[in-house]
Amino acid sequence: MREAPIRVLLLTAAVSLTAVAAAVVGLTFPAPLPADDPLPAPARFGIAVAAFAVTQFARLRFRTASGMVSITWGEAALIVCLYLVPAGSLPAAALLGTGAAWTAMSLLSDRRPAVELVRITGSLTAATALAVAVASALGRPLLAAPTPGLALALTAGSVAYLLVTGWLGAANLAVRHDVPIGPPLLAALRGKLLMFVGNVAVGLVVVALLEIDARWLLLLPPPLWLLQQTYRHRLRADQERRTWRTFAEATAALNQLDERGVATAAVTGGLDLFGAEQVDVHVARHDGRWHRYRGDTGGRVHDREVDRPTRTEPDDHELVRPLTVGSAEVGELRVRFPRSAPPSARERDAVAAFGDALAAALHDAATHRELRLVTAQSSYDAVHDQLTGLFNRTAMLGRGDQALRKLAHNHPVALLLLDINQFKDVNDTLGHAAGDQLLRLTANRLAALTRPGDLLGRLGGDEFALLLTALPMVSEGTAPVPYALRQARRIAERLAAPSEVAGVRMSVEVSVGVVVADAGTADVTELLRRADIAMYQAREGGGNVAAYDSSRDAASTDQLALLAELREALEADDQLVLALQPAVDLVTGAPTGVEALIRWRHPRRGWLGPKDFIRPVENSEQLSSFTRYVLDKALAVAAGWAREGLDLPISVNLSARSLLDPRLPAEIGEALRRHQVPPHRLVLEITETVVMSELEVIDEVLATLRSMGVQLAVDDFGTGFSSLTFLTRITVDELKVDRSFVIRMADSPEAAAIVRTTVGLAHELGLRVVAEGVETAEQRTALAELGCTAAQGYHFFKPMPADKIGAVLGSLLDTARGNVLPLRADGAS
Repeated sequence: MREAPIRVLLLTAAVSLTAVAAAVVGLTFPAPLPADDPLPAPARFGIAVAAFAVTQFARLRFRTASGMVSITWGEAALIVCLYLVPAGSLPAAALLGTGAAWTAMSLLSDRRPAVELVRITGSLTAATALAVAVASALGRPLLAAPTPGLALALTAGSVAYLLVTGWLGAANLAVRHDVPIGPPLLAALRGKLLMFVGNVAVGLVVVALLEIDARWLLLLPPPLWLLQQTYRHRLRADQERRTWRTFAEATAALNQLDERGVATAAVTGGLDLFGAEQVDVHVARHDGRWHRYRGDTGGRVHDREVDRPTRTEPDDHELVRPLTVGSAEVGELRVRFPRSAPPSARERDAVAAFGDALAAALHDAATHRELRLVTAQSSYDAVHDQLTGLFNRTAMLGRGDQALRKLAHNHPVALLLLDINQFKDVNDTLGHAAGDQLLRLTANRLAALTRPGDLLGRLGGDEFALLLTALPMVSEGTAPVPYALRQARRIAERLAAPSEVAGVRMSVEVSVGVVVADAGTADVTELLRRADIAMYQAREGGGNVAAYDSSRDAASTDQLALLAELREALEADDQLVLALQPAVDLVTGAPTGVEALIRWRHPRRGWLGPKDFIRPVENSEQLSSFTRYVLDKALAVAAGWAREGLDLPISVNLSARSLLDPRLPAEIGEALRRHQVPPHRLVLEITETVVMSELEVIDEVLATLRSMGVQLAVDDFGTGFSSLTFLTRITVDELKVDRSFVIRMADSPEAAAIVRTTVGLAHELGLRVVAEGVETAEQRTALAELGCTAAQGYHFFKPMPADKIGAVLGSLLDTARGNVLPLRADGAS
């Protein structure tokens, strides 16, 4: 009784008291038997006790989500006893007969608790009492002649018996497991319906045979045995069908990508599938810790960290399944069945199969988690300095440009470039460990001096950069340049505070170059260039802080001249030329596309690559004209390929600033129509910094280009700080792995991990992936083994003129087609 909930004990007490009261009251009623009755009242009472007992032994059981449900021949015994035995004595007979039967079954097999036996006996007795009352109210069944009225009265009593036993059984499950009463009641009635109809029919047939000639009863055992087997087969078939349907639903629910989702689905699915009292899922994590998810029949799931489960031998009511995938231990599944219904052989097999599916799902979730962690770590490492934890040069450029775009065009910003004086002497004298300690000390002091909105990073070596975006406007009474200089001097003074490095007390001297500009006039790359000039001016002037002086910047006038010469080049037809580099399928060798690269055949400076003039162009008003020129050249080449039967896409790099022009999609659409090139054969390559901005105009331009059918590719993937987050905003078709990772694959595990993660991510998202800068056969082999779609680089082809690319592409396509041979000459498969 100590194990039973108080609500179960109260229900049992109420039912038992009702049953005893009904039995006592019933015995006080007189027994109107005929005077010449051959069977005395005690004999008829004994027949009723025996009938109630025997019909309980011939039980069938099936498991539901809330517990076990038993089906007996109780209604048939009730009908026969109503005919043979005075109605008042039937509750007492039911009390004795069912109590003896269930006690014997418990001792022989079930091992039910005493309180459970009392509840079952009381429930059957109370149901008998109500059935007797209903049948007696509609007729007098005792030794009455078989008539439709008698059949109706007996059937009504049986219905009352069915409803009461079903309701009391469902109420017990509901209060024991804290679940609604409806589902177990419906499950019990649905399972009992067929046998109830048979019970009523059998009871009425027995009554009729007793009235005609009792010797006919000798013919009943074979049909009753066949009917029992039919019931058993029907219940088993229904149970198998429900089990497999629930098994399919439970295993399908395991297809989730996180541990909690898989384990919770396993617990709830296990409870439904096995009708268990409790399901435990122990999960072994990669760090050696264990986590347990536990669910009970009330549908509640609790989880907490636990010790490794002990390998104890489970009892007869518990199944334990180790969860392994290959040699890897994933966890453990424990399913506890009710004491009254230990698991069968079929359920043992089902637990084993469910455990295997759960192990695979947990292993997949753990693998996905590791992939997310590796990806997150790779993304973090790609934009953070490993020594100091500050942003690296890549992040400073990307985040800095993003911060500038968020500001008004005339909002002043300042960039401070710091360099530690005599840092080489510290390395040479105290060792590199001391130099690293000095760098971390400087980084920590700089971080403590930054304010919200500032951007701090280590550019490499002993260079640090600090971008200040909260400078005062001139209208506020403070000029931005003096303000930035004061901040630089304050930082230099704080850094110069004495500190101890490698046991040596020293003062950190820095040179600081300061540049102030409006946010819309230069990007971070240009600000760094100017700050670098200012820093050298500080060193040459003997001080530690200096502001940028444009009069001492020779490069600025040279860039102005370069932009003027570009305007002439755009009007000429022979200076800006395309260099085309194909990308090759790593499996078939067929070309997958061609990237258009721009070169400048300068009449005075000679051949100029993109790095010599692209940056000034992007920061000038000539960007729109330059972009239209390159697109026109590229589409003209693509149109020529189409005339030669070459259906390949051509890729053109697109500047970030070009996406700020809402007219760009219309201009591209007009160029496509003019050259009669389908939109899907144009691939626009954008860098990750393009989509870092949350400006609506960029999203609208990209969405319009996508709707036109133009493809989008992400160039230099993995170098930006938002390599993953931007994919949730922008739909792209292709990822291009940056050449810096491809080149370092063999020597750098971190670079190899980034390439591997990028390829896996592209496959999961259904994207093409192209590796840039492949220079060796070893790199090609490694990329092919990782499942990379295609690659480009000097290992395959150098960029070549437009008049030579056609022949190369045709040769590649012919070679690729030649590798595909039919199985038979007749073409049959």
